[in-house]
Amino acid sequence: MSTLLITHESFKNHDTGPGHPERPDRMRAIDKVLAHDSFKALTREEAPLLEDVKDAIIRAHPKGYFEAIESVRPTEGMASIYLDSDTIMSAGSWEAGLRAVGAGIRAVDLVMDESSSIGNAFCQVRPPGHHAEAKRAMGFCLFSNIAIAAHHARAKYGAERVAVIDFDVHHGNGTQNIFWEDKDLFYGSSHEMPLFPGSGAVGETGVGNICNAPLRAGDTGRAFKDAYRERILPELRAFSPDLILISAGFDAHESDPLANLRLVEADFLWVSEVLLDVAHKHCGGRVVSMLEGGYHLDALAKSVGVHVRALIDAAS
Repeated sequence: MSTLLITHESFKNHDTGPGHPERPDRMRAIDKVLAHDSFKALTREEAPLLEDVKDAIIRAHPKGYFEAIESVRPTEGMASIYLDSDTIMSAGSWEAGLRAVGAGIRAVDLVMDESSSIGNAFCQVRPPGHHAEAKRAMGFCLFSNIAIAAHHARAKYGAERVAVIDFDVHHGNGTQNIFWEDKDLFYGSSHEMPLFPGSGAVGETGVGNICNAPLRAGDTGRAFKDAYRERILPELRAFSPDLILISAGFDAHESDPLANLRLVEADFLWVSEVLLDVAHKHCGGRVVSMLEGGYHLDALAKSVGVHVRALIDAAS
């Protein structure tokens, strides 16, 4: 079995403008690391532009939301627009957004297909998705890439229990919003609090399917690991997922400019390995990881490197 890396050049055409932290250089930094010979075992594919992508998106978002975003999208030669103070659409954003969704769907297809040689996958995409609520774009995010992937796994493959684990430093309010009333979708998140977007308290539990483990500014890998050992991992194991999806944000790194946690690459390696171990024991190793945040380019690249290395080692 091998690990799939799925990405596309169009992700660099999502132009957020000068000074925006969620910028195309994030893709270039990751490209440079994953081009190293040590990652030649990866199976590489381009993120598709699916003909039925709208049908997939409206499993997680209302049809009216999709159509509203489509109706305001800039086309070639038009100026960028702001959906909120930091969520921008340029002429390249629509294709990038649809291909980010397509990456998750394609990865789920290959990981869930028993005849496939793909054991797990990493989707190197932008714009990210975990802040996009069912009816609201926000926090750099247009569509909830990972929630759409979860619904696709259920609709096409009959996955009865799908889990999303989110270690981005910002709480994934969008994923939580979409999963809130669905007992067969599990959302577990470690994140700094208080911090944007302001959600993610321990008491936010949905219908018993939401597990939030907030951390405090200045917390290191020790508190991060305790949050998983004491809260998230026991609930994840009890949920016994058929598929694990990872919202892989690397902005909890000590070098990241947008937050105040003190994680290092070894902490991202640790959480990757423990989640892959749960997947091995509960769902045949089926994991799809999707990039979320991470805004210090060197820290992002190195952290993605150790995360993808863990995926490769688990699949081989």
